[in-house]
Amino acid sequence: MEETRFEKLPVSVFPDQHTASVSVAKRIADLIRSKQDKGEQAVLGLATGATPVGVYEELVRMHREEGLSFRNVITFNLDEYYPMQPDAAQSYVTFMNENLFNHIDIDKDNVHIPDGTLPKEEIHEYCLNYERQIEEVGGLDLQVLGIGRTGHIGFNEPGSAPNSGTRLVTLDDLTRRDAARDFGGKENVPTKAITMGIGTIFKAREIILMAWSQKKAPIIKKAVEGEMSSEVPATYLQLSNNVEFVLDEDAASELTRFNTPWLVKDCVWDTQLTKKAVIWLSEKVNKPILKLTDEDYNNNGMAQLATEFGPAYDINIDIFNKIQHTITGWPGGKPKADDSQRPERAEPARKRVVIFSPHPDDDVISMGGTFIRLVDQGHEVHVAYQTSGNTAVWDDDVLRYVEFAIDFNKSLGNDTSKLQKVYDDMRGFIEEKHPNQVDTQEIMNVKGFIRKSEAYAGARYAGLEDENIHFMALPFYETGKHKKNSVSDEDINQTIELLQRVKPHQVFAAGDFADPHGTHIVCFRIIVEALKRLKQAGEAWVNDCWLWMYRGAWHEFETYEIEMAVPLSPKEVLRKRQAIFKHQSQKDTPVFPGDDAREFWVRAEERNRETAEQYHKLGLADYEAMEAFVRYHY
Repeated sequence: MEETRFEKLPVSVFPDQHTASVSVAKRIADLIRSKQDKGEQAVLGLATGATPVGVYEELVRMHREEGLSFRNVITFNLDEYYPMQPDAAQSYVTFMNENLFNHIDIDKDNVHIPDGTLPKEEIHEYCLNYERQIEEVGGLDLQVLGIGRTGHIGFNEPGSAPNSGTRLVTLDDLTRRDAARDFGGKENVPTKAITMGIGTIFKAREIILMAWSQKKAPIIKKAVEGEMSSEVPATYLQLSNNVEFVLDEDAASELTRFNTPWLVKDCVWDTQLTKKAVIWLSEKVNKPILKLTDEDYNNNGMAQLATEFGPAYDINIDIFNKIQHTITGWPGGKPKADDSQRPERAEPARKRVVIFSPHPDDDVISMGGTFIRLVDQGHEVHVAYQTSGNTAVWDDDVLRYVEFAIDFNKSLGNDTSKLQKVYDDMRGFIEEKHPNQVDTQEIMNVKGFIRKSEAYAGARYAGLEDENIHFMALPFYETGKHKKNSVSDEDINQTIELLQRVKPHQVFAAGDFADPHGTHIVCFRIIVEALKRLKQAGEAWVNDCWLWMYRGAWHEFETYEIEMAVPLSPKEVLRKRQAIFKHQSQKDTPVFPGDDAREFWVRAEERNRETAEQYHKLGLADYEAMEAFVRYHY
């Protein structure tokens, strides 16, 4: 465990969430066993949500394979939505049963989860009793926590008092937005919840707060390094002597020791770290790179870099050149040009390119300008839509399209009675549909057809012939539920087949792993696995195939990470916008907007403009917009 002067509580960082979860599960198992040896009960405070799932999986495995018994365990869950029926899919009772209790030998009388069915007037007394029950069994030995992006622990939202007890609370808007997917829309998420208080959590003899993924990095930085404040309830944990944060590398990435390590210790200054530090310094002192002085380096914790590789001017020129060399108007390489300082190879002059798009619009949203430019510059471009995207279409669009189909068939003099019957069934189903209910096959099909026709329109607008547009509808996605199947060889083999047919020199793939639905990262892993298998099979063309990652729908790469920046002129920005407009079902308000209320085309434009502005502030040319790429080595 490494602490720095910036961190106000103990933090352990693991390479990934699996390793971290196994470690936490082992600590829980050790506690249970040591209590068993003494003939005592172990009292655990448990959390729900995606974060502890891996811990529960490991505990179940230890029960099954190592005989870990839970007969002496008493559990108290942190919280429950209110109102909430215990058998509802979104209830924490259902969650705990599915992820843990149904698979172990715990006595069901020892399980306590706040009751979401109580009449309001009984809640106060119930909460006091919940506290009493915890005290009667000797208090919590270990409390497991996650952290919400508002900084909530349990459902102690911003504004909670540090001595608060178990009570009914009103949920923050961001918390409800984050839960919207589970409930089929934010409007269906309960506005209230019953939660243990911060004061209750504090009394636990040991507290472990876990967090995984880049999405949690900003709030983790505030909780660990920030001032204590009711705005971020998790900062109150700084007052506890028995708390530990357990993080994966992504969740820890914004802590000072990882993000700006030169402020904490002497560093090994490789190219990437130097580039990151110089860009950071340029932004901090608000000067272009070539104007940074030795004094700027010395006053901002970078004296070691200036001493080892200085003077400052030499470092500035080196980094300035490296950033300048990422800029290219030739994303497929510039024919007959010196390519030693360019991001892409000059040869072959006409490349075969596959752009993989996880959903049917990621291609144009994230790299529409580069897509159009590759086509304009004469490369053989293919686009492959990996999933149908059929969950992200509004129900009323389905009715509109089927009504159109009925009218069109009538105009041709065809019998429409069968179609009318299907339409009536659809309409009846939609009127009675529960939040998150799986659609009928016909409705799913129509949603898929809508997205397919839009993808055709977008790719044709970018200049592609129909035979270069591929719809994969990978099986892992085609479950119609919000929870997808796991990846199988079928997904990978389908991808291998397409790659083998085209034998591309360039593959573009979505490296946007902040996608809240996880589809992007699944699609990316399938591509990498397919390329690896082709390489192992001795396919020579794979050695010349470069894999470029794009982002843009959710986040952009950091400036220091960018390896290829493709500038767009004002006219190209408008062409990109038109390509995005072809995806009409995603315009205005999409079904899954994520956190960002802006429309996809607005997000994309503003993000591309921000990238260009970053480059300009560093002292480089002032472009209208830029699309950014990072090469992935597989």
